[in-house]
Amino acid sequence: MAEGFATIGFARVSEDPAQAGRLRHFIAQGHHGSMGWMADTEERRASPLNLWPAARTAIVLAQNYAQDIDPLERLKTRDTGVISVYALNRDYHDVVKGKLKRIAQWLAHESGADVKVFVDTAPLMEKPLAQKAGLGWQGKHTNLVSRTLGSWFFIGTILTTAEIEAAAAETDHCGSCRSCLDICPTNAFPAPYQLDARRCISYLTIEHEGHIAREFRAPIGNRVYGCDDCLAVCPWNKYATKASEEKLLARDELKAPRLRNLLALDDSAFRALFAASPVKRTGRDRFMRNVLIAAGNSGDSTLVPAVLAVARDASPLVRAMAAWALSRLLPPADFAELRTSHMLAETDPDVRDEWEDP
Repeated sequence: MAEGFATIGFARVSEDPAQAGRLRHFIAQGHHGSMGWMADTEERRASPLNLWPAARTAIVLAQNYAQDIDPLERLKTRDTGVISVYALNRDYHDVVKGKLKRIAQWLAHESGADVKVFVDTAPLMEKPLAQKAGLGWQGKHTNLVSRTLGSWFFIGTILTTAEIEAAAAETDHCGSCRSCLDICPTNAFPAPYQLDARRCISYLTIEHEGHIAREFRAPIGNRVYGCDDCLAVCPWNKYATKASEEKLLARDELKAPRLRNLLALDDSAFRALFAASPVKRTGRDRFMRNVLIAAGNSGDSTLVPAVLAVARDASPLVRAMAAWALSRLLPPADFAELRTSHMLAETDPDVRDEWEDP
């Protein structure tokens, strides 16, 4: 395919009461966490026809982003940070949307049909459409799985008023396997095919804006942006091949960045390092929160000076996690000595809590 997509499928746009019911249950259980926009757009999200009543066909395309690195091996080097495989280079929203727009423009020109493109930014449930279009199926971890691409691919969707013959929907091929469920460090799957985002490391390190609950900090390990565990263990990945799109190939400096270097990032340095990257949208303070949790989990006492350097950061979120990291890296007596001086200067109650009860 000229734009470099791995595969394409077509699905009839129609109501799907079962899928709408699963969405309703997900939100009713509070499994969307602080992502209030999901609840706010539930009605439109429940059906593509609610979003665009004139749509007749969904054209769904898969963009491979597999890398030649082992996501699980990176977790063993505790003095480095782990960034999710999908975020090791350019923001996929921009890369995939550009390709979709060119295809959609061609289709509109050739057929006269109206078109709209989507890449994970509108209230459109793209994974169910991708399954209907034959690209893959939603596995027990709720992500899409392909028999030819494994787990490592993005999906982009073109909705059109054109009538195009639909493909056969893909069926579930998970069988009795539960590797993705068993590997989750935070038990984020209350049942197969269900995700509680509030316990998901990807949600906690990317979407969650505030303090991360203490029960999740140790399981986060050295993950500083996202988590790939449930994807990485899927046996269907044996069919995955390295991505050919250069903009999605991992940048060397992001494969295993040293925590020491990440701790030194001020806002401008953060923006420079992650320019055009999806990591940038988390903001420096949230990212530093994650890095400090990784530092606290590292067991590397040589990181103490770098953590101390941000212990009086302007952000209370950063100061709080610096206190927690120091409580893990310093002997109790040394931490107690620091506590006195920092508590005298601290006014934020959340930060004080971390010093008082790390």
